[in-house]
Amino acid sequence: MTTIETNSLSSKLSPFDGVHAYTGAVAFVIEDGVAWIVLNRPERRNPLSREVLEALEPAIDGIGREGTVRAVVIGSTGPVFSSGHDLNELAGADMEACETLFGLCGRVMLGLRRLAIPVIARVQGLATAAGCQLVAACDLAIASTEASFATPGVKIGLFCGTPMIPLVRAIAPRGAMEMLLLGKAIDARRAYELGLVNRVVAPDRLDAEVFDVIETIKSHDPAVLGGGKLAFYEQLELSEFEAYERMTGFMARGAVSAAAREGIDAFLHKRKPIWPGTGVGSGGGTVGSEMSGADNSGSDLGGSGGGSTSGAIKDRSDDAS
Repeated sequence: MTTIETNSLSSKLSPFDGVHAYTGAVAFVIEDGVAWIVLNRPERRNPLSREVLEALEPAIDGIGREGTVRAVVIGSTGPVFSSGHDLNELAGADMEACETLFGLCGRVMLGLRRLAIPVIARVQGLATAAGCQLVAACDLAIASTEASFATPGVKIGLFCGTPMIPLVRAIAPRGAMEMLLLGKAIDARRAYELGLVNRVVAPDRLDAEVFDVIETIKSHDPAVLGGGKLAFYEQLELSEFEAYERMTGFMARGAVSAAAREGIDAFLHKRKPIWPGTGVGSGGGTVGSEMSGADNSGSDLGGSGGGSTSGAIKDRSDDAS
């Protein structure tokens, strides 16, 4: 386990740019309200090995408990995002060992879903099998034009059953079936068309785009975003009727929360909101100008209840060595 000093990253210097030296298979850096997860086995195409997954599971839980993290970014060093499971660990493994490994991977993916913080995948290259699963399990994904995505298990006689789980929840069934049945890689533009990634940019713009998304996220109330993310995934599993029942209460609680009171007042008075508990305001001009077409007297700006994250930022990295 190593520690990266507080001043080792500037607010606009990417942990994936090759400047920083990481010794382990995965590194964790927290700075300025952002948790960076860096897969760091480029010579092995950044596999989601048991070693990496065993490091990720407690780290994701720790990020959730940190109290100061506003966004999480998952990326990797080298030209490949992740090649998925290490096939050397599957070759000759018995049923129990396979179930243990796939179960561990599933807990990592669910940990990202249950984290009340937006998670961004930064994809610079190939994301295949469980690597594609990792991208689909994130809340947002930003890809380079050099990125590609595949669920090629059928090519080795192993259908991508667990990668399929977040994939079919991220894209339409026809597109998912094409990827799963054919096993062919799709490029970043096709991934964008299917909804697997949110943005596609030139390689030299990838980090700038990630920082742009981070800054937008950080301009919003963290409790509202966190509660909203969890509510989003909760209602996906409900019928439309059940979702309305559940989300009506969610919206009502949000409407009387301190964040909504502040946000609505700021909107009505055409000023930037100062989110309770953070002392941080919205970063994009006045609310009135951002929503210039709205009727100020009747706007419905519901949000989630709950408190806000606060406290001193702790900078650290843990590697899997």
